[in-house]
Amino acid sequence: MPKTFKIIITGRVQGVGFRPFVFILANKFKLCGTVSNNENGVIIIVSGKSEDINFFYSELIQNPPPVSKIKESNIQQITFKEYEEFKIIPSSKKGKLNLALTPDFAICDECKSEILDSNNRRFSYPFTTCVNCGPRWAITETFPFERDHTSIHEFEMCDTCKEEYTNPIDRRFHSQTNSCSSCGIKISLNNADDVPMNILKKQVFKKVASLIKKGNIIAIKNTGGYLLCCDASNQKVIERLRKKKKRPNKPFAVLYPSFELLESHLKINNQQKKALISTERPIVILQKKDFKGNLAFAELIPGLNQLGVMLPYSGILNLLTKELEVPIVATSGNIHGSPIISDNNQAVEILSEIADYFLHHDLNITNPQDDSVIKFSEKFSQEVMFRRSRGYAPNYFNYSHETDKRIMAMGGGLKSTIAFLPNDNLYISQYLGNLDHYDVYERFVIITNYFTRLFEQKPDTILIDAHPLYQSTQFGIELSKKFNADILKIQHHKAHFSSVLGEHKLFSSNEKILGVVWDGTGYGDDKNIWGGEFFNYQNKKIDRLTHFEYFDWIAGDKMAREPRISLLSLSGKEMNLTNKFSNEEINIYKSLKNKNTLKTSSVGRLFDAVASLLDICDYNSYEGEAAILLENQIEKYNLSICKSYHSNFDNNTIKTKLIIKNINSDLKKGVDKQKIITNFIFTLAEIILQIAKQNNYKKIALSGGVFQNTILIDILKELSSDKFDLFFNINLAPNDENISFGQMMYYLNCENV
Repeated sequence: MPKTFKIIITGRVQGVGFRPFVFILANKFKLCGTVSNNENGVIIIVSGKSEDINFFYSELIQNPPPVSKIKESNIQQITFKEYEEFKIIPSSKKGKLNLALTPDFAICDECKSEILDSNNRRFSYPFTTCVNCGPRWAITETFPFERDHTSIHEFEMCDTCKEEYTNPIDRRFHSQTNSCSSCGIKISLNNADDVPMNILKKQVFKKVASLIKKGNIIAIKNTGGYLLCCDASNQKVIERLRKKKKRPNKPFAVLYPSFELLESHLKINNQQKKALISTERPIVILQKKDFKGNLAFAELIPGLNQLGVMLPYSGILNLLTKELEVPIVATSGNIHGSPIISDNNQAVEILSEIADYFLHHDLNITNPQDDSVIKFSEKFSQEVMFRRSRGYAPNYFNYSHETDKRIMAMGGGLKSTIAFLPNDNLYISQYLGNLDHYDVYERFVIITNYFTRLFEQKPDTILIDAHPLYQSTQFGIELSKKFNADILKIQHHKAHFSSVLGEHKLFSSNEKILGVVWDGTGYGDDKNIWGGEFFNYQNKKIDRLTHFEYFDWIAGDKMAREPRISLLSLSGKEMNLTNKFSNEEINIYKSLKNKNTLKTSSVGRLFDAVASLLDICDYNSYEGEAAILLENQIEKYNLSICKSYHSNFDNNTIKTKLIIKNINSDLKKGVDKQKIITNFIFTLAEIILQIAKQNNYKKIALSGGVFQNTILIDILKELSSDKFDLFFNINLAPNDENISFGQMMYYLNCENV
């Protein structure tokens, strides 16, 4: 006797081809019923033999569509209802949104083959997508995920596309982003004055490739926003791009046309390959040793031995690189420090001073996103997220906690993100940037408002950083008044620590956990600038255990921009700094030092001081430059010959000035700089393990921007062996991008809020 069952699937199940997959599977098992999206996920009603329904359900859960992620599934028998066939029916929304959102996916192999096939009707059409690939979050206006809820709804499907859309055996069956050159998005190649050039549309990418080879800079509107592109082997054009973009030293990412060419130029391990060809398609930072190609490294990556590379992830980039067949610079379309631009008019207004030509298209990008960036440590292949954006945002899948609160966490100030918990799912925005830039702050406000509008929920609790001058803190206070919401301040480094505890679900641990949080800046509970912190977590409480010895915080934010000032603050009488400061400057800074009451424990500033002492970097042109240059000095190391610059502990106090003094002593003795830097990083790792040993910790959780240093991670792993359990941020960057998530985790799990 036939029966009827209702199946509810939640997770990343909209915009991933789930409904057409269910349709095909139901017909395979000769079942009748319906499938639809709603505000919670996917709802399936099936009628048929119990045995067939069980097989159907089992296969659905075990082998779902390739880009979907099932969070929960539920099946229950309901009153029998007879259906003549199985249908995909229109989505219904009876309540507020409560489902995982869908990130952007890299173009799949099938779609890529079509746009490169001169016999295919989608030949050279750059916005070719199917149920398995294409932009999602970038074009989302609201949910459930239907064409009418995206910016592509402005383009009505032609009859041929509609036929694909309604054909159950077609890959584009119910593909909400389906379009072709007849009915879809139009591209336009314009000159620097934004005047369209008279070129056949199928010749556009050949022309763009020719312009790049001739030394031009092209602003290309991609699926997440504009990219500035030029020849990666042309020194002069890269220098011009740096000057015009106001980005003197920060490395540029390079787009390779194919994995085969990339592999012939650089050594790539299996983990790096997996990331490079994944649906997220991030930039992956690789070591450039034994490079076999032809790139202008001095201009691309000044002073560095590592290169950020990515593969084409959109139809636009695939068509362009197919014509070029050489690597190109592909950097965010903005002025240094500003958010990525996605609006055509704004691009012309701002980028016309940089770009020689513009490649526009007329699809509106709702959520502009930078490319995500990851790196793997050399020895242990520990994955480190540097920037979490396209392909990863806006979901966080590892969340599980029950609360009736609607919570918004405003994050920090430098590498801003927003975390929102309006329902059973946790959402974390794409990387936004430094909120001290007005246009980044404007984007931050837009995303905040977008979240509340999308979920039709207002937060009743708002979490902010303790720093009173952060723009995120001040805006959070404004929002709390607007929504009549509770507001809570959460200390910066406790949020960092909580982000790792949350990622690894360690809050429920009965064992005490050592938290190590090292970064550049964070407002401490004692109103000093923290950044070299050790915490204890136990019984739902986080307490400060110890820290690096305080030293003077001089000249405000200027100290973070000039590593030489950190060195001055940490220098003893034996150190001569006349080669770094004029007599007048030394007198001014010493006067400030004498009057100063603000102190810091920052390990980030300690890295700056070491870089300045070794004459590697006195001025940072981008955040963390000195620390990155230090790390890049090390090609290989042998721990058996390393020594510590800090061997004595006094009540667990880490003597910051002693480290600098001992490094200076080795420098005067003529010890090789690479050896000194290795010893310095070894010292930091040793300090962590000594603190752990002295206080009987087995578990150590580490966060903060300093832990983007993959050599430090490898040395820690090698030294700790199996004596300690080390936990790092994995799905989130260890830098301030994780602050919003950490604030959320601290609030939900700790008693000393």
